[in-house]
Amino acid sequence: MTTTFLLLLLCSFIKSSASKRTNQDHLPRGSSLSIDENSQLLTSSDNTFTCGFYSFQTNAHWFAIWFTNSKDRTVVWTANRNTPVNGHGSKVTFQRDGAMVLTDVNGMVVWQTNTTSTDVNRAVLLNTGNLVLKNRKGQILWQSFDYPTDTLLPSQTLTKSKSLISASRKGSFQSGYFSLNYNSNNVLTLSYDGPEISSVYWPSPNPSFSVWDYGRTSYNSSRIAVFDGMGVFISSDRWRFSASDMGFGIKRRLTMDYDGNLRVYSLNESSGLWLITWQAIAQPCNVHGICGRNGICTHGEKLECSCPPGYEWSDPTDLTQGCMPPFNKTCGNSTSFGFLELPHTDYYGFDLNFSSPISFEACRDLCLEDCSCEAYNYRLTGEGFCFTKSALFNGYRYPYFPAVTIYLKVPKGMETQEPASILTTSLDACSDVTVMVGSPSMYESSARKVKWVYLYSFAIAIGVVEVLIIVLGWWLFYGRNALLVSLEDGYRMISSQFRGFSYQELTKATQNFKVEIGRGGSGAVYKGILEDERVVAVKRLGDVTGGGEFWAEVSTIGQINHMNLVRMWGFCLEKKHRLIVYEYVENLSLDKRLFSSSFLQWKERFKVAIGIAKGLAYLHHECLEWVIHCDVKPENILLDHAFEPKIADFGLAKLFERGGQNSEFTRVRGTKGYMAPEWAHNLPITAKVDVYSYGVVVLEMARGIRLSSMIVHDGEEEESELMRFIKVTKTMIQKENTLWIEDIIDPRLEGLFSRQQAAKLVEIGLSCVENDRNKRPTMDSIVQVLIDCEFE
Repeated sequence: MTTTFLLLLLCSFIKSSASKRTNQDHLPRGSSLSIDENSQLLTSSDNTFTCGFYSFQTNAHWFAIWFTNSKDRTVVWTANRNTPVNGHGSKVTFQRDGAMVLTDVNGMVVWQTNTTSTDVNRAVLLNTGNLVLKNRKGQILWQSFDYPTDTLLPSQTLTKSKSLISASRKGSFQSGYFSLNYNSNNVLTLSYDGPEISSVYWPSPNPSFSVWDYGRTSYNSSRIAVFDGMGVFISSDRWRFSASDMGFGIKRRLTMDYDGNLRVYSLNESSGLWLITWQAIAQPCNVHGICGRNGICTHGEKLECSCPPGYEWSDPTDLTQGCMPPFNKTCGNSTSFGFLELPHTDYYGFDLNFSSPISFEACRDLCLEDCSCEAYNYRLTGEGFCFTKSALFNGYRYPYFPAVTIYLKVPKGMETQEPASILTTSLDACSDVTVMVGSPSMYESSARKVKWVYLYSFAIAIGVVEVLIIVLGWWLFYGRNALLVSLEDGYRMISSQFRGFSYQELTKATQNFKVEIGRGGSGAVYKGILEDERVVAVKRLGDVTGGGEFWAEVSTIGQINHMNLVRMWGFCLEKKHRLIVYEYVENLSLDKRLFSSSFLQWKERFKVAIGIAKGLAYLHHECLEWVIHCDVKPENILLDHAFEPKIADFGLAKLFERGGQNSEFTRVRGTKGYMAPEWAHNLPITAKVDVYSYGVVVLEMARGIRLSSMIVHDGEEEESELMRFIKVTKTMIQKENTLWIEDIIDPRLEGLFSRQQAAKLVEIGLSCVENDRNKRPTMDSIVQVLIDCEFE
């Protein structure tokens, strides 16, 4: 009995000692960590993060920090990112001179901190995932947060000298070509910096956009951003967003992914898996360089790269390396070359020459006679536009819009190959990576150097100021009603720069709700003038009880800021009163400027079509939440003094988490004639219902009449004007009637319109109202096509 007891006690002591070794959160000066002793790890006191040697496949190790309880031990930082070390004899030593040094098996120094000859006393892994070196007073003299790799953690700042740089491919740690950093104008950008080209792809480089269109500003003198514990990201250029599961208590990370997209991941602690709760780019093909030279990205929900017919992948395991032509591109007799036609396809940028007016034949000859021309794009607008290409990067296919065509310059005989032979591959299918220690390339030094930048105390000061602002705003805005609103909602209200109004204040502003300027399904809207002389529109919600729908609208619209969406200035919540205060848009709604004698001219109509598309694209793809409007119609499109459209009445739309499974509404929303077939067929409702409604609206703008009304055939059969219009238009197009657009467009315009723009708008409208929602385009692809046609 005594022997058994002693054995149990001994085992308990050994287990306890091992546990202490495994879970130590600090490393004293003069000690070391080695790969051979697996128990030597640093773990944060709350067990969220672990620091030590991370092994990957064949004898390759990184000194890294990772999430302890994630299923795949997700790495958030590596010291020797581009130089893995051998598994035998490599170690990290906390030297007596104060430096932490990583050495390979041969004693070569691979990485070290810049803390030589300091009074550093210990290394500590904090609960934030920050590895810090402290002195005896507890002051931080070095921290891993100053040297991010591809991930930003909550409370970690991003400043002017820091970048998030993607991995080279899925499953790799080595640096790739995509990055998030501040540019020279103090604006955060996503860019591609490859061996052949460099290009900023977000915010959009299209000249029709500016940083102001994205709610950003270059008028600032600082470059700092922080990702906080609630899942909110705030930058000095006024860019802000939040995770769809915003709130405390969730482990998150902001990662610059290998595919060029910036994403927020939230950890499901029960399964150890990560969920995407926000992403910067909804359409993968908007990422430049993703498919490499000559590669073509197909617009769709998933990233797919392809090669032109006859071309082959340069590296089948890494599609970012692009495609190789089956011929040498040398200068020779122009008669030995022809052109391979790729419909629905174009390549962004690298225009060698632009010519107009010009014929199709002359454009073709320009490319044939120019040795450096690799392809050309011809657009027939009036007398025609010709774009010759000097390089083929950023290729993309638009399956929905047949008017886009690129002509590749190839040797005679290749131009007859069928486009169907294009090989399409998902980027995820090429992610197997093998890293062998010992190859010369493994020990190449990284070209990206890091610098000591802002003191840690500066980041702390920013956090303290933010907390003080939140507390002050909470006290000012809510007062006696503070118990009705959570801290999370308060944070969102303050960051969105709107405020609460008293019922008495709004009664006075509207002269006791005297001037009614509109009425919708959610209530009446009244014109008012605030004490600061701002003219506002006050919506009085009539059927909201318990604050449910009211708070849905407040929490959503309060965060949204886009030039093509009606801005919300504040709200009122007093007893039974539920009111929302919007900006006042003075130029009436679209229906009053389209179906009346004071109708819009073509230039204004096309401008409105683009603006509506931009607003919906923002809601669907770039908004803080994934928002579906569900009632897009002319009555909900307001026009300002410059006829810039602003989408209204989207506050009660259903919100979805990106990638969520539950996508059905509890009741039908929308207006008859503008509602997609999904409503009637009880199908799950997606953003494609807004695409359908947008299609009806732009067809009405082209035709100049209501298409949602019913017409009677032979006194019996009823058919919507829309269905009749679609059938007639498609028949005219199929008959190749070159004058079909003249018969379609609003006769009140008396022929004063752009034929190219009109044809494109009708084409888009027809594709949007397809019964099969999978055949409808996305709003961001519509924006791109319309912008390309805007100045034609």
